[in-house]
Amino acid sequence: MDNKYFNDGIVGNRTVTASFSKTGELLRLYSGTVDYKQFVERFNVGVKINDSAMIYLHNDINNSYFQEYILDTNILKTEILNTYFNLKITQTDFIPLKENILVKSYNFENDSKIDFDMNFVIYSKVMSNFNNDTCGYFKDDALIQYNHDYSFCIFSKEIPNAVQINGVKNNIMDGVIGGKDYIGMSSDSAISYKTNIPAGKQKSIDVYIFVNENSKKCLLNELDRELERIRKIDIKKEFEDTKKYWKKYIKDHDKMGINKLNIDEKIKKIYNRSILLFNLVTNSETGGISAGIEVDENKTKCGRYSYCWPRDGVFVTEALDSIGMNEEAEKFYSVFAKKTQSKNGMWEQRFYTDGRLAPSWGYQVDETASIIFGAYAHYKVIKDKTFLKDNLKMLENACVFLEKYSQNLIDNKNKFKISYDIWEEYEGVSLYSISSIFAGLSSMIKIYGIVKDEFENNRLKIETINKQIKKLEMLILQIKEYSLSKFYDESKKSFVRNIEDRKVDISILGTVTPFKMFTPKEKKIQNTIERINMTIRTYTGGYIRYEGDSYMGGYNPWPIANLWMACYNLEAGENKKALENFNFVTKSCSEHGFLGEQVNNDTMKPAWVIGLTWSHAMYIIVLQRLKKLGLIK
Repeated sequence: MDNKYFNDGIVGNRTVTASFSKTGELLRLYSGTVDYKQFVERFNVGVKINDSAMIYLHNDINNSYFQEYILDTNILKTEILNTYFNLKITQTDFIPLKENILVKSYNFENDSKIDFDMNFVIYSKVMSNFNNDTCGYFKDDALIQYNHDYSFCIFSKEIPNAVQINGVKNNIMDGVIGGKDYIGMSSDSAISYKTNIPAGKQKSIDVYIFVNENSKKCLLNELDRELERIRKIDIKKEFEDTKKYWKKYIKDHDKMGINKLNIDEKIKKIYNRSILLFNLVTNSETGGISAGIEVDENKTKCGRYSYCWPRDGVFVTEALDSIGMNEEAEKFYSVFAKKTQSKNGMWEQRFYTDGRLAPSWGYQVDETASIIFGAYAHYKVIKDKTFLKDNLKMLENACVFLEKYSQNLIDNKNKFKISYDIWEEYEGVSLYSISSIFAGLSSMIKIYGIVKDEFENNRLKIETINKQIKKLEMLILQIKEYSLSKFYDESKKSFVRNIEDRKVDISILGTVTPFKMFTPKEKKIQNTIERINMTIRTYTGGYIRYEGDSYMGGYNPWPIANLWMACYNLEAGENKKALENFNFVTKSCSEHGFLGEQVNNDTMKPAWVIGLTWSHAMYIIVLQRLKKLGLIK
């Protein structure tokens, strides 16, 4: 498939998600969960006006574009003006709440002095391979692209004037399609609708995309009834209901009262877009949270993003708790984490949001430590002992794994497989990973202290817990001493990220926040902050991840790095500096309020992975702390 690196707009409900370019081109469509299964390889829409060739709506030299979300919703509107024909197209994309269809509404306005004889053509190429062989089928006035498991259906209430199953590439530029085949072995086909638009008039057409699971509705005998049912839906009502739902969703989740404040509108835009995004990337059944809508299926630049990393999920659940998505946060631990834990107590690197193991290349010990830390953090919000008791066995199993791992490390026995660091580049012993273990075991001590009373009638359990608490208290002291002896470089007067390349890395901040192994006032930490500011702070005031970071060309600041520094500065009482870190990220959002994984120093816009869930989570976390301190008011 083509490389489509930037998802500028995202719409969806809890079952179907779609992403778009800044010109309104449909890039991806997922049905089932937010991260699986993706169907679209290419989806081009165009018009032929009178005797013209095809005019692609999303890529034509005579087109100008304006795109925006309907305020406080997941409804995307793209305005396209073709200056050659004075044709204005308003494209509105949304997914109803209870209907798992993508609705693509087009309004064509003829602002010229001539009548338009217009052919509206949709070209669709869907994913296909040996185990997913996709064919075309024209049935019941719908273009159906089907394989063994699914059918990708494109249709309208309007009657199509033509369809072409095979050989579309040969004549699509003419803007006229046709052929004898109603069925054929092709993964790319086209359907068209003909209309006349007099000068000064306008016409509208709604196009629906529906993904049918063939095991539930037979392609041959049942799908037609489902398509007919969808055609009868009152789309205007669905549009209004969807708009009202999202606006109410924002209102219900504005737990911080940000929208009532007289503050920078960009802050409100990012805040509201974060709330809307969290809904779309969270699996409603398992609580799994996707790191973002996929950007690189071909793995030309990365190992792919549309999976759930347990560690990332922990940061996101803190943000979810701050906006009142407590049930979703709890489900992440009580369902997703339980489902994905290995027998030895650890969590692998990443998963699909439904809990199945995703493609991975090693393990990261901080994934396991973060779950215990995050579960305790969630408890501090909900104050429900039942949550801890119900998940105690899972957390204890994780604790046993971390005990063995850290004791083995301290004793230098090398019995465990090497762990990747937070950035998944270095294999070995890293300071961030060690500090996450410190926090995980420290959290377990606190969890035991809370749940111990629940076992008052079980003397053996109480004794076991007391022994375990003493054991963990000794171990975290050893971990801290180990970190001081191994990771502080006297020649640099700074902590370093690992015991080999000894580079300065923003993740060193994890020792202070969130993991609290050290305090911000300690001299060695203050020395490290000075070194960080000298080595990985860019000329724009942003922070890259570490010395010599070359990912995606290198020297791009990361929002999470800047927000991490904001967290540190708040811990240190450096409120002015924290606001500077926060404002840097605020300035870097996209036009729609999405935050990227990285920021282009020259444009101050997202440079990679627009709508990264971790970035949005950290933004909400920092915003909440600023609000509590009265720094945002």
